[in-house]
Amino acid sequence: MYEILEKQRLNPTVTRMTVKAPLVAKKALAGQFVIVRAEDSGERIPLTVAGCNVETGGVDIIFQVVGGATMSLDAKQKGEYIADFTGPLGTPTAVEGLKKVAVVGGGVGCAIALPVARRLHELGADVTSIVGFRSRDLVILEEEFRAYSNKFYLMTDDGSYGEKGNVCAPLNRLLAAGETFDEVITIGPLVMMKFVAAATKPYTIKTVASMNPIMIDGTGMCGCCRVTVGGEMKFACVDGPDFDAHLIDFDEAMRRNRTYVEFEAAAREKHCNLYKKEGAQ
Repeated sequence: MYEILEKQRLNPTVTRMTVKAPLVAKKALAGQFVIVRAEDSGERIPLTVAGCNVETGGVDIIFQVVGGATMSLDAKQKGEYIADFTGPLGTPTAVEGLKKVAVVGGGVGCAIALPVARRLHELGADVTSIVGFRSRDLVILEEEFRAYSNKFYLMTDDGSYGEKGNVCAPLNRLLAAGETFDEVITIGPLVMMKFVAAATKPYTIKTVASMNPIMIDGTGMCGCCRVTVGGEMKFACVDGPDFDAHLIDFDEAMRRNRTYVEFEAAAREKHCNLYKKEGAQ
């Protein structure tokens, strides 16, 4: 069992938890993830490690409440326990040797982008961070990104905060003005990463996307997290989650991610109804 040390609501649908997992805290690197189960009988949830404190053994996870499993996790409070917290898993993001990097994050994907920006900053790289959200009330981790970025752009779809537009707007401006990067790292919704890759391809700038497909065991055995990269099948949990964005079949990945939409909606409704009944007792 793993104790919840801290819990914070970042926006109406996104929560940050600090979980006591000393062995994970000692080994986890930027880009790696853990498999979490709120209860012994619960669903496995892959969540990126958002930060670690070796001294306290605390590991930060940030998740969006979208279905029954994340609702169960979100119901946990400080001082309570999580059944499973397995990791670190996946291959760390390759950041050593990079001198100038653009980190492009969207929505809850910014929780994955932040540790990458932090690590690049620690290594002395020049970091340009571009983050995007639908609206002001969904913005997360702004101050943290500002602290680790040489240049920072915040976009909202409706213009309620920062600059109106999507993340490709400032990226395209920078590239058109002659800005160069050793690498662009993008993390967020699949369609966003697809368009970031399209923006950088004419400039032959290496672009890496962090993939978050359907996943069960996190060790490559189930095959659920397969993605097509350069015409070859890869497993995001062991071969990734980072891949060359110019080679990813994003359309296939989007089709696969919609496989269980109806099931997830039903699970969420069941969970909501359960809580309504318990609240009425």
